[in-house]
Amino acid sequence: MLLLVAVAVAGCGRSVAPVPVAGPHVAAQRTQYVHRVAVSVVDGDSGRGIMGARVTVGRRSARTNRRGVALVAAPGSKAVRTRVSARGYQSAAATVSYRRFPRYSFRLYRPTVQWPVYGADAARTQSQSQIRLRPPFRLVWSRGLDTLIEFPAVVADGRAYIGNAQGTVFALAMSDGNVLWRHTTPHGKMAASPAVWGNKLVVHGMDGYVRVLRRSDGRTMARFNVGAPIESSPIVRDGIDYFGSWDGTVEALDLETGRVLWRFPSGCKITSSAALAGSTLYIGDYCGRLLALSRATGRLRWAGAVDGRIYGTPAVAADRVFVGSSDGDTMNAFTTRGRVLWRRYFGSYVYSSPAVWGGRVFFGTYGGWFYALDARTGATRWSVAVGGPISGAAAVVDGVAYAGSFAHRIVGVEARTGRIVLDFPHGEYVPVSGDGRRLLLHGYSRLYAVTAR
Repeated sequence: MLLLVAVAVAGCGRSVAPVPVAGPHVAAQRTQYVHRVAVSVVDGDSGRGIMGARVTVGRRSARTNRRGVALVAAPGSKAVRTRVSARGYQSAAATVSYRRFPRYSFRLYRPTVQWPVYGADAARTQSQSQIRLRPPFRLVWSRGLDTLIEFPAVVADGRAYIGNAQGTVFALAMSDGNVLWRHTTPHGKMAASPAVWGNKLVVHGMDGYVRVLRRSDGRTMARFNVGAPIESSPIVRDGIDYFGSWDGTVEALDLETGRVLWRFPSGCKITSSAALAGSTLYIGDYCGRLLALSRATGRLRWAGAVDGRIYGTPAVAADRVFVGSSDGDTMNAFTTRGRVLWRRYFGSYVYSSPAVWGGRVFFGTYGGWFYALDARTGATRWSVAVGGPISGAAAVVDGVAYAGSFAHRIVGVEARTGRIVLDFPHGEYVPVSGDGRRLLLHGYSRLYAVTAR
């Protein structure tokens, strides 16, 4: 026997038709009423509603309309698991009670317009072509971070995470720059960017510790003693952190268990971060070698020599590896199998980690010049004088190449033409990171959030 009690629908939050209850003992059962709730799904960077997102409340689903709102029937008496997904976005879920508040909102973020690691991606190309923000800019907010910020912020899900030279890690709201939390490492010093790993943050310290912090509040979830200062920024894949340290060791650390899966003894100091492409790690050392190691075992696949030590981080793109030599004053290109393609001498230190975009390589020298070279031949496409030494990595966003210099400025240059489109009067080491909503320009000890004017 089937019992169906009909109640007229009267809008969001009002009672609607109850769920049918079937069975031989219907009289002894209670009818389970439901009501309609409005679930909003918005793009976390732009704030615009996402059309066509799937919203599942318990076992019932609906799609969002052009304003990003879905009306879904939900139980009115208990909290229910609500899941949201949309093409091109990270999914989200929450357990929600709709009894008193028949509305709920989710923010979803596109992974393609975040900046979760140093270098923007695992290959450390230092380029972000999916973010659509170009000069001219307007300043939205700025935030002082107490002392030197040598390495760039990483950005994910509306938050920026950055460490200063004193070892304090900050979490900032990208909306207004408010400090959401700060984590101070005792006796700490940082010369690396953190890395976003799911709902955690991986932090390397010059005190020789790898720390795993909870992204929501900065609480320490795990801590591992490496035994030597770490200037190498983390790259995490499948829960494994790959990095080098001052004692010349490259290692793979399982962040779940704290177990070292493998170690490779370079024998020379390492400040470079590892670039990951396919199954191979690429990292430089102070003996002037570019090392290609098996990601799975740490076995040396090949070593390429440069004229002088390697301070910065290699970038991998289109089956080529690009890396500078600091005291050798060169920029070098190898195939991913270890063959030298070209080497250019500039007569000045190349500390700067290169950026690769559009078939070109971008970097700065201590002589105060910002260069774009042809990635295939090494020929100079343009050069721009910036008035002071360039030490930090270059970056490319939306076709604009950026460099910071000791002239206390950041320049932005059209990557294809060499035309200067930004001359920002604050800068020092690295120039920029950001997300789909705004960019972060990096001064000596202050961040400046900008968006298109």
